[in-house]
Amino acid sequence: MDPLIIGFSGLAVLLVLISIRVPIAVALFSVAFFGLWLAFDQRMALGLLNAVPYSFAASWTLSSVPLFLFMGFVAYHTGLTQGLFRAARAWVGSMPGGLAVASVLAAGGFSAVTGSSVACAAAMGRIAVPEMEKSGYDPGIATGSVAAAGTIGALIPPSILLILYGIQAEVSILKLFFGGLVVGLISVIGYSLTITLIAWRRPELLPRGVLPPMRERFASLIEVWPVILLVVGIFSGMMVGWFTTTEAAAIGALLTVLIGAVRRLLTFKALRDSAIDTLLGIGSLFVVAMAANAFTRFIALTGVTDAIGDWVAALGLSDVPLLALLALLFLLLGMFLEPIGAMLLILPILLPILDTANISYLWFGLFVAKLLEIGMITPPVGLNVFVLHGVANGRIKLEAIFKGVSWFILADLIVVILMIATREQLLWLIS
Repeated sequence: MDPLIIGFSGLAVLLVLISIRVPIAVALFSVAFFGLWLAFDQRMALGLLNAVPYSFAASWTLSSVPLFLFMGFVAYHTGLTQGLFRAARAWVGSMPGGLAVASVLAAGGFSAVTGSSVACAAAMGRIAVPEMEKSGYDPGIATGSVAAAGTIGALIPPSILLILYGIQAEVSILKLFFGGLVVGLISVIGYSLTITLIAWRRPELLPRGVLPPMRERFASLIEVWPVILLVVGIFSGMMVGWFTTTEAAAIGALLTVLIGAVRRLLTFKALRDSAIDTLLGIGSLFVVAMAANAFTRFIALTGVTDAIGDWVAALGLSDVPLLALLALLFLLLGMFLEPIGAMLLILPILLPILDTANISYLWFGLFVAKLLEIGMITPPVGLNVFVLHGVANGRIKLEAIFKGVSWFILADLIVVILMIATREQLLWLIS
């Protein structure tokens, strides 16, 4: 049978498997293995099992992922990041919607040590939502703002999503990190402006807080200065070339442990929980990533990527309509799949299309990260929304959280449009 026909049939089978809730790693590896067996022979299929896991897991750059994860979990379990919300509240809590803005700013800070949207949303939800409820905030907007703020975790370094994209697309992770920082900060500004606008139009939903004395505000910074120094030191060192991504991850993990120990926050339980969470997280990530790598080889060898690239080129779409179509595709995927799985599923098919349309891999990585994170707060799956629902112990209905988060989805779409309109300027800035 023609390998191309088997390749497209494999894509169809993959969609069916995912639609019936087969785990994405199992679906990807099964289609790749049996597809190569049918298209070529048993030897090539078995060679895939032999080569892909090692060649992928042995990547030097990939070793930064567990180290960054460990750094984030240690910071979380030792409570090093809990002061971020208190410091932000002390400085902006008295402005309209100040507590919600403080949760967004704190999420941005927490993102710099975790790289995970879910972890960021869960941590900030436990700290910020009860405070906003006590202050009389609308429950839907209170939880919605934190759910949206959690998505910043996949943009601001050390973003696990951007690391995996960089490895898959062979793009500089340092440049992706710098671009992610820019887009993440724009998202923080967009969310903060959205909250301020809601508070201005409907002040009863987001009441003002009380401005603490100047001495208390400066005192709040003392609690978080080690985290700020850690983040600034690590990522400024990466940007100026003092150390690589992997070296930065190792230094960050070590310094986080030392800071926790010096401040007498690092207990055996905290260290054990951090190690367990890291192993569980990296195990699931690596399985999906290796399966996606195998699937990439399958569709490349069967000629699917070339065929789709030729078809897109024949359509003659300019870059803006093509990007709008791809944005819609990623938004739909994000509604049903978690971001890393969705990205690794579709990326092998899209990269040849980007070559045809002359779209930068570097810019597209930021574009994909932003779009997939919108999926974390959109129905019907909206993982961050369900995380906040769990954090609130069911006190706040899912419908209310989805309604509250809709304001921030609109802000995100505006950021996406700005990214398309200014992509040349963004590329110039980060290149």
